[in-house]
Amino acid sequence: MSVQSRLTRLLLYAALCLAALFMVFPIIYAVSISLMPPAEVNTFPPRFLPSSPRWANYAEVARSVPVGRYLLNSLVVSSAVTLGQIATASLSAYAFAFMNFRGKAALFALFMSTMMVPWEVTLIPNYLTIRSLRLLDSYTGLVLPFLATAFGTFLLRQFFLQIPRELEEAARIDGCGRFRFFWSIALPLARPGLLTLGAYTFLSTWNQYLWPLLVTNTRLMRTVQIGVRFLMNEEGLQYHRVMAGVVLCMAPALVVLVLGQRYLVRGLMAGGLKG
Repeated sequence: MSVQSRLTRLLLYAALCLAALFMVFPIIYAVSISLMPPAEVNTFPPRFLPSSPRWANYAEVARSVPVGRYLLNSLVVSSAVTLGQIATASLSAYAFAFMNFRGKAALFALFMSTMMVPWEVTLIPNYLTIRSLRLLDSYTGLVLPFLATAFGTFLLRQFFLQIPRELEEAARIDGCGRFRFFWSIALPLARPGLLTLGAYTFLSTWNQYLWPLLVTNTRLMRTVQIGVRFLMNEEGLQYHRVMAGVVLCMAPALVVLVLGQRYLVRGLMAGGLKG
């Protein structure tokens, strides 16, 4: 390897490290503020590291707002939406990939066209539907509008299309029915797509703000993003407590992101290779 190529690679790695540091700096700074004593938060010039970590900030947050209930609500809603989308998307994707029926192409095109409809357009109709069903302020009302997704169907269909049709024909000759082939062969082969959809759906649902704010009324039914907003209202300018609440709320999402990042990248790349 020449000196010029080594220098180019070194500069590239340095630029990537700087970009990574720039992106993670807000998270690092939030964790640092969450561990600062109150006297150090508003000092000038600002401090970037606490003189001595103050873990009591997290205990104070837990006493001031029901952060545990907020985390539980978000966990229940995000898990239910994730499982629901995996179930509905896998079934519809299998139908579009392996079954032949009249109007299949037109129906799939119509199905995909719903991805161009902004979520804000459906907000009021969804709210009126949930209210008419008397599901406001409930887990069902938080979950129901998100149990089906065109994106998940498209993603899993791409994975199912990569399964050789000869495999299905051989399974049918051996007496394997459609559902058994779907459950025992197609789903295991599409595992990267399922993990990709699961991680993406969980993170998207965890970060929802407008819909939980609209359909929940009681404090104990709020999700974690709404709980952070309430923490800011209660604590005012006590940023050490606010940041402690933010760190508690984003920790589960970061764990899912770290564990599922490989599947997200691999799944989205593999799913886009074949039309």
